[in-house]
Amino acid sequence: MEMLTIGTFAKASRLSPKALRLYDELELLRPARVDPETGYRYYAPEQLEQARLVAWLRRLGMPLAGIREVCALEPAAAAREIRAFWARIESETATRRDLAAFLVDHLSRTVPGKPGMPGNPGNPSKDTAMLELRYSALSDTGLVRPANQDTAYAGTRVLAVADGFGSGGAPASSAAVEALKFLDHEPLPAGSVLNLLEDAVQGATQAVQEVAGPTAEIGTTLTAMVWTGSQLALVHIGDSRAYLLRDGGLFRITHDHTMVQSMLDEGRLTPEEATAHPQRALLLKALTGSGPAPALDVRLHDALAGDRYLLCSDGLSAVVSEDTIRDTLTAASAPAEAARALVRAANDSGGPDNVSCVVADLVNAEPQ
Repeated sequence: MEMLTIGTFAKASRLSPKALRLYDELELLRPARVDPETGYRYYAPEQLEQARLVAWLRRLGMPLAGIREVCALEPAAAAREIRAFWARIESETATRRDLAAFLVDHLSRTVPGKPGMPGNPGNPSKDTAMLELRYSALSDTGLVRPANQDTAYAGTRVLAVADGFGSGGAPASSAAVEALKFLDHEPLPAGSVLNLLEDAVQGATQAVQEVAGPTAEIGTTLTAMVWTGSQLALVHIGDSRAYLLRDGGLFRITHDHTMVQSMLDEGRLTPEEATAHPQRALLLKALTGSGPAPALDVRLHDALAGDRYLLCSDGLSAVVSEDTIRDTLTAASAPAEAARALVRAANDSGGPDNVSCVVADLVNAEPQ
């Protein structure tokens, strides 16, 4: 069989000889033959496909350990692994993008040496319309469950929904939300709201751990937003959800931390299959009493007059379609009316679970 020298193979595969030697040492791409006297490496032409795959995966930014796993898989399984890797990258990038956009906006509206630099209250632009939050929260036991383990809250700045589970689910969800309520009364300079929110989340985690004890059988989801006066900071873990209704379109702005969602991300399930999957409620992340504190999704959202936000437990999203949610939010004139209509829609669909909704509108502040 005709062999390719390492130089020829490097040019054909677009991998440098140095990279090929490294991949040999890591047993990622071994040469077909090594001259016993000179140690010179030779490659078979059919190894080009694997070499190109390695090069492409490196360009994606996949770590070498991940590339080794992908290269050992059959094509279909390798495709699923790459899809899952990229879904993780996009999720991480979205969080960093939101933070970068916030910092650019925040720093663009500040004057060096004046209040408004990071860590100090900013001065809003004279051209920026002042907005205020109008809100309503509603929680219902549903038609099947004997007790309500959800907690829904809407205040001056804090909006939150938590869905407890296990024998102490109700105290767990209540503890998580209570730990955030102090933000209703704290000054929230835009430059430090994420730090304040992360501190509050640590408090919520500790509160749930005190309620749950050393067990993963008791815990809660948590989806909350904090209004700074110009932006909304979001924190999320579990399968409660946050939606944004803007210009007639409904956008889900949270990502479920469930087994089924991970299978959707990896392409192992279709959306139609996911709705009927027997483990669709199995959580991958939640606030519980066992193990280290999980990483929560934290990000910032720009606010526009006319935006309507919905936070809800899966007692709504699991039984009411997003089309119906959009139509209901669009038709209701006020947050309280929308919350009542959504709870009614969940119960009309059988009400198999507790259902909680927080609806909040961003409106132009009335002149003083």
